[in-house]
Amino acid sequence: MAYKTIIFEKVGRVGYLTFNRPQAMNAMDLVMMDELGECIEGLHADQELQLLVLKGAGGAFSAGGDVKGMASGGDLNIDGAMVKVERYIKALYTLSAITIAQVNGAAAGLGLSTALACDLVVAGANAKIAMNFITIGLIPDGGGHFFMQERLGTMKAKQVIWKGEVMTGEQAQKMGLVDEIVPAEQLESAVQATVTQLLKSPLQAMIATKMILNGSKLTQLEKILQQEAITQPKMRVTADHKEGVAAFVEKRTPNYTGA
Repeated sequence: MAYKTIIFEKVGRVGYLTFNRPQAMNAMDLVMMDELGECIEGLHADQELQLLVLKGAGGAFSAGGDVKGMASGGDLNIDGAMVKVERYIKALYTLSAITIAQVNGAAAGLGLSTALACDLVVAGANAKIAMNFITIGLIPDGGGHFFMQERLGTMKAKQVIWKGEVMTGEQAQKMGLVDEIVPAEQLESAVQATVTQLLKSPLQAMIATKMILNGSKLTQLEKILQQEAITQPKMRVTADHKEGVAAFVEKRTPNYTGA
């Protein structure tokens, strides 16, 4: 099937899903969210698929939600967006295949949540990793709270979310958000080497382990996705969020007031 914002290709037992809005650093608009949900849900019916690689076209994995769409008040309708995000994140987390995030450049906000929903995160040395919703007065969505808590523990997850700092790939690896760092120019070949190795592994057993462990946490993920969906619209109407978006678009330091 032809998509507008993503590309899906399959080679044998391996699927390759590419975010394809390079002109916007693969920021996710409503169309992309819809297409991700449709594509990944459809993969649940593919009995042959055992590996799925997620990557971004151009110089970024994904810069997250479309902030400029927020500024215009148009494209990124928050209620519609949260439903679409929940759909594709759950489909990705419950997919009966080993999923690999191939992170080149920026993986920020919703882009990082999406990467962390994968089983393995492999990043280039040029990666810029940020759970940076706080910089525009929002909370993580796409299950970001769940995935950060899983990777870091509750206390560290809170601190990283509150700071919203941009980390290098190496910093993110030391923290536990990234599983492997490779030179940027070797990222594609490194992921392909991992794919080749996995194809020689007992993948049915590996996938069974994934489904048992992820299944045991699914209720918690669903609860957090629901809480994010309830809370994010409230954050969208705060003065701090409006100031954060305006400052982002105008390329200036925001003046937050706690309102």
